[in-house]
Amino acid sequence: MKKQFIKIVLSGVVIAGGFSLNSCSKSTSSKNVSRATGWNINAKEGGFQYNTDFKEQETAPGLVFIEGGTFTKGKVQDDVMHDWNNTPTSQHVQSFYMDETEVTNIMYLEYLDYLKTVYPPENPKYANIYKGALPDTLVWRNRLGFNETMTNNYLRHPAYAEYPVVGVNWIQATQFAEWRTDRVNEAMLEREGYLAEDAKYQAATGEVQGTFSTETYLNRPEAVYNGQIDSLQGKKKQDSIPAFAKRSSGIISPEYRLPTETEWEYAAQAQVGQREYNNYRGRKKYPWEGDYTRSGQRVGRGDQLANFKQGKGDYGGIAGWSDDGADITAEVMSYKPNDFGLYDMAGNVAEWVADVYRPIVDDEISDFNYYRGNVYMKTAIGEDGKVEILEDAIVYDTLPNGKVVAVNLPGEIKMAPVGEEETYLRPNFSTSDNRGYRDGDAGSSRFFDRFSDEEEDSDKNNMYNAPQHKVAYDEEGNIIREYDKSNSRTSLINDEVRVYKGGSWRDRAYWLDPAQRRYLPQYMATDYIGFRCAMSRVGSKSKSKNKTVRGKKAK
Repeated sequence: MKKQFIKIVLSGVVIAGGFSLNSCSKSTSSKNVSRATGWNINAKEGGFQYNTDFKEQETAPGLVFIEGGTFTKGKVQDDVMHDWNNTPTSQHVQSFYMDETEVTNIMYLEYLDYLKTVYPPENPKYANIYKGALPDTLVWRNRLGFNETMTNNYLRHPAYAEYPVVGVNWIQATQFAEWRTDRVNEAMLEREGYLAEDAKYQAATGEVQGTFSTETYLNRPEAVYNGQIDSLQGKKKQDSIPAFAKRSSGIISPEYRLPTETEWEYAAQAQVGQREYNNYRGRKKYPWEGDYTRSGQRVGRGDQLANFKQGKGDYGGIAGWSDDGADITAEVMSYKPNDFGLYDMAGNVAEWVADVYRPIVDDEISDFNYYRGNVYMKTAIGEDGKVEILEDAIVYDTLPNGKVVAVNLPGEIKMAPVGEEETYLRPNFSTSDNRGYRDGDAGSSRFFDRFSDEEEDSDKNNMYNAPQHKVAYDEEGNIIREYDKSNSRTSLINDEVRVYKGGSWRDRAYWLDPAQRRYLPQYMATDYIGFRCAMSRVGSKSKSKNKTVRGKKAK
């Protein structure tokens, strides 16, 4: 019997469980057979399910693919302002996606309309959600200028529909990106059959209570749409068994977000079209080729290549022949794109980026995907062991200027800072908040907090200790402002000050250089700062189908 058993096994006869030596030997030739165990993947009988047909990340709405690479970040032109806040450094950027244009008025109005419909401002519980998202249209006012037409019309009039939205602060821009993430993924799940047709509209119009949140769907899918997701199941649902997509399904896109400063500068330079060594090493002055702001090509020779202030009292040139086509902002796509296909990376409006501002760029600690602003968070776990959902609770924040914004919306996941469980003995990070890490301030040293006894003494030793004005509301709704009168403040820079990049319609040509960087408190808005979104690339660096991998041609 023993010899017969050995003979059966060696002959590769299928035995109980569907496993055989024959199937194991073929495991490397089938994408649905595991190379680790020889088990079937995606078997009808059950077991491990995974998207083995995934090709590459789909380009989400509005985005352009930016293939990553190395470049010289920082100023190489004359620093006439003597800021010395962006000395040249060699950096490498991973591939990512970026909006083809700035976010326009009509795009932002879609966001406002959604909030107004789902969270009616006449409901006292929701009143500040819509109000907090409204752009500040009063940024157009000038005490010695007649600009009321823009104050009343720029955001909503269809004449300005495809103009970049302004009057949006950094916080509002990030919240728009979060909302956009959820709406795009909601549409993707509907398209793939995980949600019923037009499910997104039923939620938006109030036919179904609650909304869709990407992170809630991934962590607690049964809680989406206020627990009514079963009624919105699509064709993937079989035999009354709900079907939910996961990250491993390859359908859900990474989040829309503001680009990092490094990403923005890399995308604006667009070195991909350059073949000169000097340009590769950072000598490119503008997002286009050449050292001038006017076109040198045969067709359109002399035309301005961007919308900017050409001189004192000159916002557009002489009408009829030397005009750049705009006096304030211009309609997006009014000028030629750069070599990445991105429009208005110089001029029109400056743009918020994700980074916290510091004069120092510390390339000694990082020259790969450089970014200052990491605050590591984790999902909050309730007493029942499940991820906590903010069902009815709305978390608001009162900004220093008195504006109230919603930090979390109903149906979103509650987040908490990472603690010692995640940081203990880690070599790569030791705290949740890393915004001030290695910024030259005494407080950024690793063990500074152990030797600082009093907060007041700490403030005196801090280099970046901008005034901390406070604002609150009393029981009657009256605003109470407390100005910081401390004598120890030495800077306007703190962890709530963000970088904005690129020149605008208000700026001279000097600021069109992609390397230029300026900063503003994240709660402030202007008539010359807008934004565009970015998205990380997952998977391969290049989208080329003819790439080779380790000498083998990719299929």
